[in-house]
Amino acid sequence: MDEAKRYRNPLIEQRADPFICKHDDGCYYFMGSVPEYDRLELRRARTIEGLREAEPKVIWTKREKGPMSANIWAPELHRIDGKWYVYFAAAHTTETNEGLFDHRMYALENESENPLDGTWTEKGQIVTAWESFALDATSFEHGGRHYYVWAQKDPAIPGNSNLYLSEMENGWTLRGPQVMISQPEYDWEKIGFSVNEGAAVLKRGGRIWITFSGSATDHHYCMGLLYAEEDADLLSPDSWTKLDRPVFATSEENGQYGPGHNCFTVGEHGEDLLVYHARSYKKIEGDPLYDPNRHARVKAFGWTEDGMPDFGVPEADTPNVREEQKSGLER
Repeated sequence: MDEAKRYRNPLIEQRADPFICKHDDGCYYFMGSVPEYDRLELRRARTIEGLREAEPKVIWTKREKGPMSANIWAPELHRIDGKWYVYFAAAHTTETNEGLFDHRMYALENESENPLDGTWTEKGQIVTAWESFALDATSFEHGGRHYYVWAQKDPAIPGNSNLYLSEMENGWTLRGPQVMISQPEYDWEKIGFSVNEGAAVLKRGGRIWITFSGSATDHHYCMGLLYAEEDADLLSPDSWTKLDRPVFATSEENGQYGPGHNCFTVGEHGEDLLVYHARSYKKIEGDPLYDPNRHARVKAFGWTEDGMPDFGVPEADTPNVREEQKSGLER
């Protein structure tokens, strides 16, 4: 791969579930889960590398109690019908419960042209077919329709979460059928937990591609892949084909563990970019969800001759990048 297409990694330390979008203004916008799980931050830069030093702005802070009061996870920024929306998951807490796996999905709206300006308004919970554990929402447009993809626990299905798809009435409301397009079925999706989550959407070569992450959030965490033909009925589960193997996984050789919860964007050179988190060590003390060192990373990827995305393997940390970041924090 051309050196001009390589990015220094980690891009941003201690930001799990990274999301980068490039807007029409030519800027890149970044969000991710902060280690404290207590707020939503947004940063902007003219380049991917510029996001590393960009000043984050806190656009929302968790409530003191009740809904949206703990474990604020996986924010994403989307532009729909001329407005900005942030989708995120949050837990409901009580005096005796930290709500680790009691998440629901929520939306914020901002009518400003610049998402760093204006007012972010709470639009409430995204209502789905069940009142159950739900998280990791994303959105995409196809054929003049907006769709919502998310992970949720169906009380009637053993396991932790499956992937669902629905058309959107507006930026915070679903309409029509809510269909399951994937559930954990292979061994690599069910290590520690039976999980399909962290969906990301890519349109290319006449197909709609959806990546997702499976298994527990330690070194077993990895990415899978679904696809449908662009002229298929996306709300029919039969339209989706799922690969029986992971497409992006731990690289012992490169010292990269548990890569996943990705998104896609386009680099300054026009290349397709995979944005994801991974740790640089395997051994974790305690619950992996409370280990803060899932760092945001980025790499260019290509396509095979038969039109499949080729993500390769997670690249090793770039020498001196972590020292530079530590030095910048100390200044």
